[in-house]
Amino acid sequence: MRKVLVLAPHTDDAEIGCGGTLARFVEEGKEIFVAAFSTAEDSLPPGAPPGLLRDEFHEAMDLLGIPSERRFVYDYRVRQLSYHRQEVLEELVRLRDLIHPDTVLVPSSNDVHQDHQVISNEVARAFRDCTVLGYELPWNHYTFATHAFVTLEPRHLDMKWKALQVYKSQLELGRPYFSWELIEGLARVRGVQVRSEFAEAFEVIRYKI
Repeated sequence: MRKVLVLAPHTDDAEIGCGGTLARFVEEGKEIFVAAFSTAEDSLPPGAPPGLLRDEFHEAMDLLGIPSERRFVYDYRVRQLSYHRQEVLEELVRLRDLIHPDTVLVPSSNDVHQDHQVISNEVARAFRDCTVLGYELPWNHYTFATHAFVTLEPRHLDMKWKALQVYKSQLELGRPYFSWELIEGLARVRGVQVRSEFAEAFEVIRYKI
């Protein structure tokens, strides 16, 4: 695994689902690319300036050490990706041909959020020659297959939490998943499963050797 493309339906999904993994991979020198398809302008607190989530995303990526030239941000409206499936597919193909990743991280195939489903489903069409791993957003799953784990050191989890704290717009809204108790607790549970202090779990959608 050398070149990893992370696909986030919304600007905070990558950090929530696999922020610790990103911190570890950056530390290991892997090439990480992140594409966020919606800045979720309709999910900002009242009176927040337009583009705030885009700015927060870039600040979080700076903290995680992902260079600006490896970030892609699109302006699809939140909860509207299903109306743009073909456009999304074409953009995924463009990213595939531009980056040539060997591994793609996406929302789990069992994620029930409509935008997350679109990205996961279209990835299955666009990235047939890559390893594809589904990251965990537990409030969106009825089931989640813990096929693979990335073990984390405390510093990786701390970096994930620092990146999430950048999203002050979402903290202001009281999003329950922007909680240290949840982030640490889930990482501890996944760590126990693989005899590590912390870990993040992934569904194996496709594995290419």
